Amino acid sequence: MNNPLLKLSQRIGYTFNDEALVMLALTHRSKGGTNNERLEFLGDSILNFIIADDLYRRFGQAKEGKLSRLRARMVKGQTLAVIAREFELGDFLLLGSGELKSGGHRRESILADTVEALIGAMYLDAGMDVVRERVLSWFDSRLAALTLEDPIKDPKTRLQEHQQANKSRLPHYEVLNVEGPTNEQVFTVECRIPEHAEPVVAQGPSRRAAEQSAAALLLAILGLDDVAGEEE
Repeated sequence: MNNPLLKLSQRIGYTFNDEALVMLALTHRSKGGTNNERLEFLGDSILNFIIADDLYRRFGQAKEGKLSRLRARMVKGQTLAVIAREFELGDFLLLGSGELKSGGHRRESILADTVEALIGAMYLDAGMDVVRERVLSWFDSRLAALTLEDPIKDPKTRLQEHQQANKSRLPHYEVLNVEGPTNEQVFTVECRIPEHAEPVVAQGPSRRAAEQSAAALLLAILGLDDVAGEEE
């Protein structure tokens, strides 16, 4: 195994038997031809299973909705990108020239996808027992910090954190209309983000409530409502 891959092995705590698998896991689609997308698909499913299994055993009294939200917190792109940065995974990525010039080795989505691809590659290289041990070691401190009393952040906070994590403009809220007598007012608010061309409009009994509803709608549109919902 060449020296860069030796460094990677030391960081992730695993040495591949098949060097071709780890090279494939590190190859982004921007390189063209064979890349890590299939391994990413496999690794995503394996990661979800390993984390779900651990949470099921760790929280014996938790209901399905709570377990789903805890799992979503563990396997989301932001968490995987943090793990990738802990491994300094960007140093090992194989990117096309365009991605290299645009800083793809630092991009959250690419880092997260590569972690999933490595998980898929480890599974093919050594089987489920080995990959489970490695994945749980990577997530150990994060899993240990979870409790069933963890607050679920409100939609506005989640949307703002999503925008910040993706280095995008923060949501812009604007009151479009206020109707009704003082004690029965209905606020109509729109929310805009760059990623969604059309503003989302929602109503509520207060400006804050209307903004929260608009943020929740945008989270659903972005596919990020998997951690939302009422407490079980």
